Amino acid sequence: MPITSLVISDQQAVTLLGIEEGHFVDLKAIEITPASITKAVSAFANTSGGELFIGVDEQVGAAGKERRWRGFADEERANGVIQAIEAMSPLGNHYTAEFLRNCNQPGVIVHITVFKTPTILAASDGTIYVRRGAKRLPVKGDEALNRLKYDKGLRTFEDEPTELPAKDLSNSVPILDFLLKVVPTAEPEPWLEKQRLLVNGRSAVAGVLLFADEPQAILPKRSAVKIFRYKTKAEGERDTLVFDPITVEGPAYELIYSAVDRCKEIVESVQKLGPQGMESIEYPPEALHEIITNAVLHRDYSVAADVQVRIFDNRIEIESPGRFPGHVTAANVLGEQFARNPKLVRLINKFPNPPNKDVGEGLNTAFEAMEKLRLRKPTIEEKDTSVLVTLRHESLGSPEQLVMEYLETHPDITNGIARELTGIKSENTMKNVFYRLRDRNVLELIPERAAWRKKG
Repeated sequence: MPITSLVISDQQAVTLLGIEEGHFVDLKAIEITPASITKAVSAFANTSGGELFIGVDEQVGAAGKERRWRGFADEERANGVIQAIEAMSPLGNHYTAEFLRNCNQPGVIVHITVFKTPTILAASDGTIYVRRGAKRLPVKGDEALNRLKYDKGLRTFEDEPTELPAKDLSNSVPILDFLLKVVPTAEPEPWLEKQRLLVNGRSAVAGVLLFADEPQAILPKRSAVKIFRYKTKAEGERDTLVFDPITVEGPAYELIYSAVDRCKEIVESVQKLGPQGMESIEYPPEALHEIITNAVLHRDYSVAADVQVRIFDNRIEIESPGRFPGHVTAANVLGEQFARNPKLVRLINKFPNPPNKDVGEGLNTAFEAMEKLRLRKPTIEEKDTSVLVTLRHESLGSPEQLVMEYLETHPDITNGIARELTGIKSENTMKNVFYRLRDRNVLELIPERAAWRKKG
């Protein structure tokens, strides 16, 4: 692999030395052994990827942690680092490397970017590591290894057998209804066997999710959707719950459509201040549909938790159990495809009016739908044991634009009302918006009311 050499500025060098170590970044001195380097690379590759900077000293002094640049004398001295990482995978496509120089700093820093790999990558001693915060942890025992395989998508829980006898699945209402509409010539049990939904006389997880009369009785705490409504813009707490959480159950096809319908009903009751006064909040229905569909179909069913939908005054959070599978990350999720539950995804697409009409395009559709309504793009965050997608009801319009739209139908506007309109939390930040509009000669202050009105 060709390795580039870059000369960075003094300011960039200061920024590098000030990088905070964490889940995605690690800094090491040049004395680190090749074996330890492979442990760090293994941890990044098996989790979410990350960056490794080799050539930074760190000492704890009276003023706290102090770092200094002390790189390799030359690029050749860093060969051991590259060779150790290269030997970890025969393809050598799990990383990129570059040499960093600064005219006022000694030596060369090696900057390694490690990618999240679709397979499990072991360190040179054969031990497998994962990254948790700023630490690397060894994967010990069969249970932990299986957990990693589920996380990476190398093993899928949808193939695991359940306690439901095959005859119960083959006589269920959902499978009989499905076959009558889709494959009228097929008999239930042979068809289920052909689709690998039966395992040694028992129903596989995918079969239960799709065709059991009551999937939640067979797979409790991992096959429903829970909906919460919090009357707040802050973090959800018991005191701000509007009503008891709603639990939506049923086979996957009905589950998705029922969950979307219930969420729409709740969202329609939420109001916020707009240019015309109190207005009903509007989210694009296709965005809500696609993200809930994605959460149900691509979640990790080995995690004993339900999909959660949390509806706040200014946002909707959809949390799907399980981390991103394979090589998928929050950064590349819109451009990559990886089906953690391929049977579930494939077979639900055979239903009339399938929820996943455009397989692999769901999140892209959600992003486009939010933009059409001039709302902020959804945010996607990978947490320790889940993926969180947030739809924020925040306009793409500038704060200045929102203030002027409000004044089209109102005589004046206060700082508090403007913060409610724009989503700005800081009173001083909002003042600066008003000052900019004043400087453009379009607003004037009403001193006696601490409010602003259109000038002229």
